[in-house]
This record gives sequence, structure tokens and C-alpha cells, in this order.
Amino acid sequence: MPFETLVAGCLAYVALMFAVAFWADRAAARGRVRWLDHPLVYTLSLSVYCSAWTFYGAVGYASRSGLEFATIYLGPTIVFAGSWWGLRRLVRVARTHHVTSIADLVSARFGKSNPLAALVTLIGVLAATPYIALQLQSVRLSFEVFATARPEDNGAVGGTALWVAVGLALFTILFGTRNLAADERHHGVVTAIALEAVVKLLAFLALGVFVVWGLADGPADIIARIARAAQDPANAEGWQLRPDRWTALNIVSAAAILTLPRMFQVMVIEAADEDRLRMAGWAFPAYLFAMSLFVLPIAVMGHELMPADANPDLYVLTLPDAAGQDMLALLVFLGGFSAATSMVVVSAIALATMISNHWLTPVWLALRKRPADEETEDLRGLVLNSRRLAILAMVGAGWVYHEASGGSTALAAMGLVAFTGVAQVLPAMIGGLLWRGANRFGAYAGVGSGFLLWLVIVYLPSLGIGSPPPLPEGVDPLAFSIFITLAVNSLAFVTCSIFWFPDPVERLQGLSFVSAVEPPRNSSLARGDDRAEPLLAMARRVWGPDPALLFFRAEAAAQGKSGYLPDLTPRFLTRLERRLAGSIGSATAHAMVERAAGRTSLTVADLMQVADEAQRAKEETQRLENASIELARTARQLREANEKLTALSVQKDAFLDQISHELRTPMTSIRAFSEFLSEPDLTDEERRKFAGIIHEEAGRLTRLLDNLLDISVLESGQAQLSVSASNLHDLIGRALTAASATRPERVFGIDRDPISEHVPVITDADRLLQVLINVIANSRKYCDAERPWLRIRVTRRDGAGTQIDIVDNGSGIDAGQQALIFEKFSRLNDPARAGGAGLGLAICREIMLSLGGEISYLPGQGGAAFRISLPARPPVGRGRVAPPEGQA
Repeated sequence: MPFETLVAGCLAYVALMFAVAFWADRAAARGRVRWLDHPLVYTLSLSVYCSAWTFYGAVGYASRSGLEFATIYLGPTIVFAGSWWGLRRLVRVARTHHVTSIADLVSARFGKSNPLAALVTLIGVLAATPYIALQLQSVRLSFEVFATARPEDNGAVGGTALWVAVGLALFTILFGTRNLAADERHHGVVTAIALEAVVKLLAFLALGVFVVWGLADGPADIIARIARAAQDPANAEGWQLRPDRWTALNIVSAAAILTLPRMFQVMVIEAADEDRLRMAGWAFPAYLFAMSLFVLPIAVMGHELMPADANPDLYVLTLPDAAGQDMLALLVFLGGFSAATSMVVVSAIALATMISNHWLTPVWLALRKRPADEETEDLRGLVLNSRRLAILAMVGAGWVYHEASGGSTALAAMGLVAFTGVAQVLPAMIGGLLWRGANRFGAYAGVGSGFLLWLVIVYLPSLGIGSPPPLPEGVDPLAFSIFITLAVNSLAFVTCSIFWFPDPVERLQGLSFVSAVEPPRNSSLARGDDRAEPLLAMARRVWGPDPALLFFRAEAAAQGKSGYLPDLTPRFLTRLERRLAGSIGSATAHAMVERAAGRTSLTVADLMQVADEAQRAKEETQRLENASIELARTARQLREANEKLTALSVQKDAFLDQISHELRTPMTSIRAFSEFLSEPDLTDEERRKFAGIIHEEAGRLTRLLDNLLDISVLESGQAQLSVSASNLHDLIGRALTAASATRPERVFGIDRDPISEHVPVITDADRLLQVLINVIANSRKYCDAERPWLRIRVTRRDGAGTQIDIVDNGSGIDAGQQALIFEKFSRLNDPARAGGAGLGLAICREIMLSLGGEISYLPGQGGAAFRISLPARPPVGRGRVAPPEGQA
């Protein structure tokens, strides 16, 4: 492949990454983060675990050690298999405390101790510097693969590592230190890394497919070649699986996924919420499986096809290049370039945050002579510039290390060396999350002893400084180093935690971490504006004027105060410190709040006061929540009642108009025809006709008055009930016969199930018949179907009585009327359809209440549908129940 093509492709790819990061940051600034916050983007960003050491080195590892390379993938897979329990808890605790790094997490848990965070930062820096150098070397070596054919290009390659380091530092500064805000997330960087994850996965899979089906004759041929390689005497020792080494490597790779600063950054800090882990719990192990699927086939084919002196770490490039597959070689080169650059960028961001928060800013604060409330410098600029300086220092240190080492073979083992180093944080981290008794003395002892052992027996010997201790024959040095460092670390951590007692601040933090709840403020109360104003000044220097004023004003309003200066209550101080921690780290935020607020050391009395107030606040919060729920429920009920009363008020007016009309019409007819009867010249036929009209109108008037009296008696509970045993089938038949007088000219279909209707009921048969007649008559009157029919179904409920459903096939009752149809003043809106005074269903409701049942309207049945529910027998106390027939 022409070297110019390689350079052009690399520059185009870098430009694409800058464009993606810039677009993502602009979208986030405009609040359009829907796709940026997708769990898939989060899951792909976790691929930063697969650095150049994994992309290139895994093949070289497999060629030397066989299946042992799989431990690098198995450890993280085991961790993510339990992600919904363990990692979810870790993310929840970190977000609760506004943690900014793994050093900040350990510091926040153990009394917000900045020296402990500084120690963890030191381990991260020492472990990452050679690791960054390894990434730069991998890029340089990949360029050299394509420059070998043209010696004139070797001079151009010589400065590759420097230019890559400069470009990565610039990218990281531009998109990793844009602003300082609580819980700042780097949308641009994460989105670019997600894209890089796709590129390196596609590149590796494409190479694997080419190796298996292009260079070999398919999976069967590859399996046979692997079997022969495993039986080769030259590979016998290296390919032999050793249980101690296998176990140790799984442990240290599982620890690395949790404690590597870059992994903690993308897995915990960049997580919008813990629900991201639902997808990541299975998708990230699947990604690792795909990245490891073709490692062994590539290693075996490279060993067979490439010269004996070829570098196995570069088989992924030399195989397609030797086969003349230029485009595939370019794609693989870009995949390896992605793996290297993403690791450097995220590591630089994570370590720069740790260095700034736990080294540079605390030192600057300690050197200041003036009190915090007199300082006017912009602390935001200090923190951002310190992070930029730390990024340059980390990337620069990696380049210096690369140049100083000359690309020595010691770099090949730096992946596992770094893994073992950062694993020394694991006992303190896991113990702090699960054990309330863990304290800072144990954390100091554990992390400190593990770090010193790692430094002496692993780190320095890997650089050619000193030598590891002599071991008995058959003991693997790396497995021994991993086991001994973690064992001493854990033993010191547990022992010192048992024999030392934590201070109150640490105990409160321990309770919060172990229980995964928000911590109460560990400070005595302070009220008044004299100490709140220095805190506001400090917050303005960290966040800027407007965000600080908005935060303080909101807190003052929450306390019921006007202005911008809230009382220094435990709740306010906790929220302020946690918000500051998202920008400058827990330990530094704690120190600044204590200093600006003029706090003294915590006493047992302070702790009891805080605990009492926390308990009272919890109880008051619960009471207010309950009251709020009850008020909301009452408000809904009042709103519905008001709407119903408003509708009933309209119905009442209509009812009064209707009732006056119903009374006046028959009385007017009676009076008029009575006067006609007094005329002497009437014939007998006319007298009989007028007398009949008077009789009909009097009956009509009597029925109306009976209805009014009936509903009055029913509502007062004075109705006389005559309870007897009846057959429901007979009552329904009688009701149908009686209701047929309503619009007898209509052909009305009846759908019954006579067998199910033969149910004995103990009730007032006349009253129940009155209800049945009314409902059936209404259906005959109001059903507007072209071919009307009525369906009647009886259902017997064991021990709970009987229910009768009466449904027609009309258009039903409007939803707005359904809640009113059983009220006394309710009639349908259309007077032509309504007719009558609108008392029928109201009387039915009162009758059913007297009988101990109910009548209700069933919506969604395709027409008007009523359900009449009868109890086993009427209850005592509702109306006056007469004894059943045949009883005294």
C-alpha cells in the first residue's frame, strides 16, 4: 500500500473523529441528547477496554500462550454478567455522591480523605504512563509495517509517535476540558469512542473472515491447524494451561474493568443512569466475544505463513499486507489506530481529573494565604487549566517513556503490569461498598501495602530496575505477584479496619455507601447570612456567577426565605458539597466547604443533632408526601364533584321546567274538559269521550306524584320491602311483557338464555320487577338501531349473589352523560328522546340500594348496557324488611 494513501486515510479518519465529537458536543449544548444518551452508545464506549494492547497484543499473546489470551476477556465478562447487581450499585453510589473518578470514590467513602485519593492517583499515573507509551508504540509500529517496503518513508515514520501524541493531547483538551460543571459528561468524546468501537470491531471481524475463508479453507481447516499448533513441541510449554496463572489472570482482568481509570470514567462517570447497564450487561460481553473470536485463528495462520522473525503482535497487519489486500490492511490499520487513540484520550481525561482534583488544586488551596471569602480569583480557570496541564503531562510522559525505552520488549508486558497495579484499589473499593466497618486506616494500609509490593516485585522489574524475588521452581512469577499483592492488601485492609474506629464523618459516609442512600450532612447547624455569603462567593468561583446565584436562590426559596442566602442547614450543606464535588472532587469540595463555612471538628453531640434532624426531616418529608397525595386525591374528587354539580344544576333547571310542564298539562286538560262536561247540550258520546280524557290525565298525574313520593320514601330509607323467594326467569318474562307496551309498533328482537335465568333470588320481587321494567322500557324507547334487539344475560356469582346484564344495540349514552343518568335531575339532552320527568333511573338506583345491590352503566358494550347486581338477600338496616312469605 502506498505510504501516502495510509497517511491520507489516517488524516481523514482523524478529521472524522473531530467532526463527530464536535457535532455531539453541539447537540448536547442544545439539549438534544436523546441519541447521545442511548444505551448502545454507552455500551460501545466501554470498548475503550480493548486498547492497542488488546487489538494487536492479543494475537501475539495467543501465538505465545495459546488460550491464555482469553483471560483478558473472561474477567470483564464475569463482572458484567452480574452487572445488574454490582455495577448498578456502583453507578448509583457514584452519582449520589457526584464522584468524578475512582480516586474520588475511594476518598468520598473513607471520610473524604484527600491523601488517600492522592495515593490512588499516583497508582493510576504510574500504571498508565507506560501503557500510554505502549499505545504510541503500536501506532508507530503499524506505520513501520507499511513503510518497510519503501526505505525513503522510514524518516517520516520516525516522528509518528510525537505527532500522534500532540494530536491526541489537542483532541483531549478540546473535547475533554470544555467547561467545568457538576457531573460534566463528555458527549463528544464518548460518541467518538463509540464510533471507534464500531470501526475496530468491523476491522477485526473482516480480518478474521479473510483469514478463515481466504487464507484457510474454512472453520474445519482452522480447527485442525490449531490442534496441530497445540501439539507442536515448540509450543508445548507456552500453550499449556496452568490453573494458578489462569485464575490469577481472570482475577486481575476482572479487577481492571472496575479500577482502570479509563474504564471507571466511561462505565461510571459517563453513565446517565444505572439503567444503561441493562443493555451493557449482555451487549458488552458479546462485543468482547466478537473481538476474541478470531484471535487464535489469526495467530495460528500468522505463525504458519509469516517469517520466523516476524513480530506476532503485528500479524493483524502483516497478513493482509502480505496477501496484497490493501483495503483490508487499511481498515485493520484504522481499527488498531482507533484502539490506541481511544485509550489514550479517555485515560488522559480520567487521570487529568484525578491529578487536578487531588494533587494540583489541593496544593494551591493549601498555599493560599488569604481566607476563602477574600479570594476573588476564578477557580474555574484554575481547575480547567490544571486539567489541561495534566493532560499534556500525561500524554507527554507517555511519549517520553516511549522514546526513553526505545520500544523495548518490556512494553509488551505493560498491559498486565498496569492491570495488577490498578487492582490494588479493588479491596478498598469493594470493601467500602459492602462493609460499614471499613475505615480509612484500613484503606491506607491495604492500598499502601499492595502498592509498595506491586512497585517492588512487578513494576520496577518490568522496567529493568531490580529483579523479582526468587521463587521455587514451578511457581509462576506473574501469578505469584498477583496473589501476594492482593492477599497482603486485603489482609491489611481488613485487619486495620477491625482495630481502628472510624470518625463520625466516615461512619456517615459508610452508611450512605453501604446502604446506597443519600448521606445526612455531617456538620452542626449554622444559621444566618454571615457564613452563607462566603459559601456563595466560593461557589461563584467554581461554577460562575449565574449558576451559583440560581442554586443559592433555589435553596433559600426551598427554606421559605427570600433572597440568595439560605440557612446553613444539613440539607443545604450536603447538597452544596455534593454539587461542588461534581466539579472538583469530594475531598476538595469537603475541605473548601469546611473552610468557607468556618466549621470546626465534629463532636458526638453534633452527630446526634444531625441524626435527630435527619430523622425529623425524614418523618416530615414522609408526612408531607402523604399529605400531598391525599390533597391531590381530594382535589380530583372535588373537581369531579364540582363538574357533576354543575351539570346537575343545569339538569335541575330542566327538571323543574319538565316537572311543571308534567303537572300543568294534565291539570289543564282536566280543568278544560271538566268545563266541557258542564255544557248542557253535549251528547252522551261526547260526555264519555271527555270523561275518558279526564281519567287518563288524572292517571298520568297520579303516576308522576307516585314517582315523586316513591323516590322520597326510598331516599329516606323508609321503603317497605316485601322479601320473598322468586324465580328470576319469571320476573324477566313479566318485565318484558309489561315493557312491550312501550312503542309496541317496533319489532324488537330479544336474546335470552332461559336456562341461566332459572335462578332463585330472595328479594322484593315487585321492586326488582319495577327496575327491570324501567330498564327494558328505556331500551325500547331510546334504542336507535335500524333493527333493534335486546340481549339479557344472567350470571350467578358463588356466594356473592346474581348479576343481570341488559344490553341493546343502539348508539348508547354519551360519555359525558354516563355519570349523571342515575341522578334525579338527569335527562338526555334531546327532549324528543327523553320524554318523562327523568326519575326512572334515579328510582331504580334507590331501589337497588334498598335491596342491597346496585345498578350501573357498562360503557364500551356497543350500545346502552346496564348491570343489575343482586346480593344473596337484602341487608338488614336498609328500609323496613317484611318477613318472607310463610313466616311469622
